[in-house]
Amino acid sequence: MNIDPVREWQIATVTSVNDESPRVKLFKLDLANETKFRAGQYFDIRLTAPDGYQAQRSYSVTSSPEDSNSIELAIELIADGEVSAYFHEIVKPDDQIELRGPIGGHFTLSPNFTKPVLLVAGGSGIAPIISMLRHRRSSTRIAPTVLMFSVRTEADALFAQELEDMAQENPNLHIIIALTRSESETPDSKQRETRRIDRSMIDSAITKLAEQPARAYVCGGTDFVESIGNHLLDIGLAYHDIRTERFGP
Repeated sequence: MNIDPVREWQIATVTSVNDESPRVKLFKLDLANETKFRAGQYFDIRLTAPDGYQAQRSYSVTSSPEDSNSIELAIELIADGEVSAYFHEIVKPDDQIELRGPIGGHFTLSPNFTKPVLLVAGGSGIAPIISMLRHRRSSTRIAPTVLMFSVRTEADALFAQELEDMAQENPNLHIIIALTRSESETPDSKQRETRRIDRSMIDSAITKLAEQPARAYVCGGTDFVESIGNHLLDIGLAYHDIRTERFGP
């Protein structure tokens, strides 16, 4: 009898831990069972203390679905976050972690979707979207795509170099990184404009698609997602064509 992968907990082994930003670490985990997933899905992580106390948190997969034997998770250190603090302060290679998944089907994107797509991420909301872009990178047919990525500072722009490399490889992919806090200029500064993503910025981004996006994916904090969603409705996207994933209260 087949067991629903969402309900089956399995043990994964941590193979590497790397700093991606001052507050985000990347964890690669080998799965005990071959587990197929779609770009945009997430896994539940469960920690169990010796006294039986359990803490659970959900994290989107950042790696491409092409590898069903391992996954990568981007975990941001959250104030008073039990699970994130454990990962940042305790977890090391060869540790074993209990997880289950994949979970979620609404916020997924296949490389076979060939109509124009608008992707909008706020902070660590880039996690499921980088999985989508990595998966689409392997496709021979990539639809016109724009990614709008809002972060506080340049240092918070996760996967920035990889995203820029993708855009250079593919003229159909456009990357827009918006900083919400000004930074002092340094020799390495990209000198990006400091602003929040608003209606006029979305209108400008859509011109790079040459036509109205057929679908939009928005991931970030609750307020960010609601604000972007309202802008997208205002420009004429249908409610069912706006896929959202949010975190936080």
